[in-house]
Amino acid sequence: MNKAFVKETEGDEEDEAPDAGPQSGSPGAQSPQLPAGTNNYMTKRGHAQIRAEFEHLVKVERPEIVKVVSWAAGNGDRSENGDYIYGKKRLREIDRRIRFLSKRLETAVVVDPADQENRDQVFFAATVTVCDAEGEEATYQIVGIDEANAQEGRISWISPLARALLKAREGDTVRFDSPGGLREIDIVEVSYE
Repeated sequence: MNKAFVKETEGDEEDEAPDAGPQSGSPGAQSPQLPAGTNNYMTKRGHAQIRAEFEHLVKVERPEIVKVVSWAAGNGDRSENGDYIYGKKRLREIDRRIRFLSKRLETAVVVDPADQENRDQVFFAATVTVCDAEGEEATYQIVGIDEANAQEGRISWISPLARALLKAREGDTVRFDSPGGLREIDIVEVSYE
């Protein structure tokens, strides 16, 4: 088929699509954009996970796909060569993810919870135990947008709950807008692990 009829997008807009990672649950798999003019805060753990994914893509997965594409290209007609077509597509996805991770790592501000001086107040990287009106307790750690995972109790510092918790202290009651409406919770404990 003539290349004029094949749509291949390769441009800077691809850098905005961080979901091309090899693991669907990997940090940054569905990361939102950072608010303009803010730092890209990360915990040491989150930074290490993103660095590990970056290294895996650059040193392991990309070279393997390049080998497959090279082998497939040597097999003749590329227009109907599934290995070649899929390999080129996967290579573009990997390159897009590498660019995305590279930008995230370049702008990262790594925060170590152990360095926090005001340990009774909620700041980035704090682990906070809260209690709602029904007496149900939940524990959250405030983390960077690329490492947030609500199922594991890690919430992004830009989320409504985290914004409500920031700068609060043990014993404070905070209000925030949730999908179910306005909620009120009490802060039971603040720790930095």
